[in-house]
Amino acid sequence: MKIAILKERRTQETRVAASPESVKKLIGLGIQVAVEKGAGNGAAFVDAAYKEAGAEIAGDAAAALKDAKLVLKVRGPEAKDAADLPKGSLLAAILDPYRSLEEMKALAEAGVTAFAMDFMPRITRAQSMDVLSSQANLAGYKAVVDAAAEFGRAFPLMMTAAGKVAPAQVLVMGAGVAGLQAIATAKRLGALVSATDVRPAAKEQVESLGGKFVAVEDEEFKQAESAGGYAKEMSDAYKKKQAELIAETIKKMDVVITTALIPGRAAPRLVTTEMVKSMKPGSVVVDLAIDNGGNVEASEAGKVAVKHGVKIIAYHNLPGRLASDTSMLYANNLFNFVALLYDKEKKDLAIDWDDEIVKGTLIAKDGKVVHPALENLEPARKPAAKKAAAPKAAAKKTAAKKTDPDKTEPEKTSAKTAPDSDKQPDTDKTAETGKTGEEQKNGD
Repeated sequence: MKIAILKERRTQETRVAASPESVKKLIGLGIQVAVEKGAGNGAAFVDAAYKEAGAEIAGDAAAALKDAKLVLKVRGPEAKDAADLPKGSLLAAILDPYRSLEEMKALAEAGVTAFAMDFMPRITRAQSMDVLSSQANLAGYKAVVDAAAEFGRAFPLMMTAAGKVAPAQVLVMGAGVAGLQAIATAKRLGALVSATDVRPAAKEQVESLGGKFVAVEDEEFKQAESAGGYAKEMSDAYKKKQAELIAETIKKMDVVITTALIPGRAAPRLVTTEMVKSMKPGSVVVDLAIDNGGNVEASEAGKVAVKHGVKIIAYHNLPGRLASDTSMLYANNLFNFVALLYDKEKKDLAIDWDDEIVKGTLIAKDGKVVHPALENLEPARKPAAKKAAAPKAAAKKTAAKKTDPDKTEPEKTSAKTAPDSDKQPDTDKTAETGKTGEEQKNGD
């Protein structure tokens, strides 16, 4: 059986789906591995290292894909490139299915069986395959390092003959995988760290790392976590109280790091422009969620922006800024996943389609998008139907206004109270996996 490791084509993606060490382990299973030339350059894995590990170095993607049964990538291909994969082959990659429905459909139409590594179930048996945790861990570390590099002062308390240097005050918003690593890293650098999260269980985790937990701990907060470890969406009244507390806390901070994500939706706004204005000049904000829209209102994607005397860091693909380590961890995640699908005795794939891990990650099979979590999002692909109906609705409203002017004011009131689909929950919870529903995932 042959596995193809392809060079990443997406902008700013420096990672690679295999390390020389993971290639050696795959070959040890009896698998032939072809690595596209230059695939590991961004992660400092040179072709010679792959060749020494036993891989074939293919001159281009087509050569690597020839006769390949399984394709390993970091990011899934764009819709226009899906047909380049061999029909009947399997693909394992970070597919971001919620925001890439057209790409998922293109993979299905190309006859590719696609597995989303970012939909890995959160079960004990799958921990070694959990790509979101492996990548978020280093992202949380890098966020603190980037903040320290931009911050014009030192992080730790220093007592010198010339005077005392006060420790930096750091607030981490979201205590999932990235948030907890950010707390630990900031503490190691000597900062005074606070953190906030909507899950009661996060308080113990934050305090175990030496952080101070910041939250409105009322009765609603105590019931904010479901049996599965998810954070429930809070009431508007709680959100208001929590926002007021966070606003007061941010005024005192030197560094704020935000990590909140919600599956299938834009990242929630946690830090408003008014909060940024209230911070001390020279303070730093790091927005880890910028690739999903950002947690910080004033963020500018892909750059460090200075707003109201505050530096706001919003780099794309933070894990890719530590490509050697994140690629190594991701390659290990993929190796463990491949080992699940592969029969060493038969030296071929032997997939148990009823396995919980397989079912959780399977996105496309037999020409169809099959993951149940994507079914409810299907109508989002067909906005034309709603637009077509709009003129009729407008005509009815116009007619109503002409025949009964007294109905005009109630219509306005109704519009004001209608749900705002663009409004995101005010939560510092980071969500990561293929869960639909109203609960948010525990982790970054």
